[in-house]
Amino acid sequence: MDSHGGHYLNKDAVLSPLGVARMCQLVLGCTIIALVAHSADYSANYGTFCMFVWCFCFAVTLVVFTLDITRLHSCMPISWDNFTVAFAMLATLMYITASVVYPVYFLQTDEEDYEVQIYRIVVTVFSSICVFPYGVEVFLTRAKPGTVVGYMATVSGLLKVVQSFVACIIFGALDNDSEYTQHVALQYCIVVYSLCFSITVIVVVLTVSGRTSALRFPFDRFVVVYTFFAVILYLSTALVWPIFSFDKKYGTTTRPEDCPRGQCPWDSKLVVAVFTNVNLVLYFIDVVYSQRIRFVSNSAV
Repeated sequence: MDSHGGHYLNKDAVLSPLGVARMCQLVLGCTIIALVAHSADYSANYGTFCMFVWCFCFAVTLVVFTLDITRLHSCMPISWDNFTVAFAMLATLMYITASVVYPVYFLQTDEEDYEVQIYRIVVTVFSSICVFPYGVEVFLTRAKPGTVVGYMATVSGLLKVVQSFVACIIFGALDNDSEYTQHVALQYCIVVYSLCFSITVIVVVLTVSGRTSALRFPFDRFVVVYTFFAVILYLSTALVWPIFSFDKKYGTTTRPEDCPRGQCPWDSKLVVAVFTNVNLVLYFIDVVYSQRIRFVSNSAV
């Protein structure tokens, strides 16, 4: 420690398993960006999305690592532990998505430039590997029995991040010519997706900013009640969306042959239907877990 009482480096933040995981994130992230910028190339909306994921995760990880080793995170007006675990969960999901999207749209069998293909394969491999350091960070910082942690480190908190991310996938599919304006029932589904996404994001923001104690009502009870209603709402969309998208009376049960890849309304509707059910399951698990925690807590009193 500095004899003058100044700031000093936090060696535990570098030498600990968490520090090692973050250094791996930085090394892999920097390598991926360099490879893409050098020869792997990216283009169109899908390529731009992947490049955004890699640059965004690298930049935030660098800030987190720097603030952690210098202990300057104590000056941040946020709940640091909640923020870091929420970001690690988000980065894990973003890297998984980029590792799937990039090879689907850029590893083409008819590519003539062999060298470019090699670079793209390496990018895909490195991107897939980088999922694990972020997953390790989530594993290391998650809630453990007998320890006091922030809400975002609990299963319920981590699920909130996953639910928001899945909702973003749904919105992306809706924006890709999903023809949701053809029926009022489909527009009702859009309202449900938007409402649940907005409240879930508000819950995450309030938790990360450390403002939950300023509310005039019990935050934990509000989250449980809201999650229960989210299950009911998503259950309704899981029934309504397929009927008005794939039933013979309103749409087509099979994919049209003249539907172009990447711009097919039927494909977009299918993606929305699948991820609607995914979020339904996630919200249901969230409710079950939240009730279990409350039961254990009440029993211990």
